[in-house]
Amino acid sequence: MTKTTRIPAVKVTGPFGALVKAVARRKLGLVPDSLGVMWQHRPVMMDMMSFGGKTEKWHELDLGLSTLATMAAAATVGCSFCLDLHYFMAHDRGLDEDKAREVPIWRESTRFTRLERLVMEYAEAMSQTPPAVTDELSDALLAEIGAPALLELAAKVGYLNATARTNIALGIHSDGFADACGLAPLAAAPAGVASHA
Repeated sequence: MTKTTRIPAVKVTGPFGALVKAVARRKLGLVPDSLGVMWQHRPVMMDMMSFGGKTEKWHELDLGLSTLATMAAAATVGCSFCLDLHYFMAHDRGLDEDKAREVPIWRESTRFTRLERLVMEYAEAMSQTPPAVTDELSDALLAEIGAPALLELAAKVGYLNATARTNIALGIHSDGFADACGLAPLAAAPAGVASHA
């Protein structure tokens, strides 16, 4: 069964469309199908892409921790597009692919450090409805990474939730970024974990 989006994709055209597709190919190796959906409202697309690009320039939180956090949030919310994209980005940035592929099963995995587990627990707690972040978890992270990095962690997970929930509502699914670069499949989430993808 072919998965389709809830808003039809249109052809990305014109000089600006050619530029957007060229940037996508350069950064991702392909033009995501979702681009045609977002092309229906270019100001929304551009503002979301612009803010996403700005979050990539923040530097207080370690890049590896940031990637694990965004992947944990994507797994919690159930956004296959976000999870696949961030797995690809971990590969593209030279981060530990074995850790990245096990984010969906981080609680059962033995690959992660105590700090990495705290970061993923925070991302998971923040991504629940309602958010379930505790004072104890915040205090532990504050002691480990400091206030600027904790603030960045919260903002990155918040932004990921905004984009992930938008993708899910629009019916946007994985574009196979990881497959395109030959990465091993992501570990399957344990039974009983809801998936909206």
